[in-house]
Amino acid sequence: MAYSNRKINKTISIILGIIAALLVAAAVIVAVKHYWPQKEDYSEFKNKPNVVEKLAENPINFDALKAQNEDVCAWIKFDSEDIAIDYPIVRAGIDKKEDYYLRRDLEGKYFTGGTTYIQKMNSTEFVDPCTVVYGHNMRNLTMFGTLKYLRDKESFDRNKYFYIYTPGHILKYAIKSAFVYDDRHLMYAFDFSSEAGFSAFADEASDPKSLVKNVRDDVEIKSDSKLVVLSTCTNIDDERYLVVGVLTEDTKTK
Repeated sequence: MAYSNRKINKTISIILGIIAALLVAAAVIVAVKHYWPQKEDYSEFKNKPNVVEKLAENPINFDALKAQNEDVCAWIKFDSEDIAIDYPIVRAGIDKKEDYYLRRDLEGKYFTGGTTYIQKMNSTEFVDPCTVVYGHNMRNLTMFGTLKYLRDKESFDRNKYFYIYTPGHILKYAIKSAFVYDDRHLMYAFDFSSEAGFSAFADEASDPKSLVKNVRDDVEIKSDSKLVVLSTCTNIDDERYLVVGVLTEDTKTK
């Protein structure tokens, strides 16, 4: 009986020892975590490293162009074999009349074909709700002389886009429509700064009341769309031929 009691007491002592050892170990761990210097995480307060955006190359050397003529603001180009348009765009400076480039080249010399241009009411950055670009319908098919080919349905179907390059940007426009219109001044006829005025022209461009028209149904003009209208004359005095483009891509460049 005495032997059994000793055995029980020994077992109890072992258990108590183990418990005591565990308590001591736990106390040591707590003390170490409390007093040992920890590495703090302050990452939430740090600025993220700058990510260098890889910009596309601009195909136009605007520095060279502006050195020749500071009125150059953009360049227009069709990626097309039949629509041969690949020209600089100017806007007359404050010291020049509105349509100064109607019959002048980049050097300001008289030239029948003039230079493709926008008017002073439009921004040179092409950020307005609607920008009108003017060019002559030349018989030798220079300037906007080849726009007439868009009267043909097959040509219209082939030519879906045109591009406008500006310093720092490549702007891609989907062609919504091409049609004969009257000779009213679009920027005066429609108040593009108002929702109603913009909507009125969008309706005209989407469903022209002309017998000479081509329209692309899969190109949508939204209330916040940016439009470029290419305007040229026809062989009738009170007519204009309009090509309406809707901005679909704006690529930043070097």
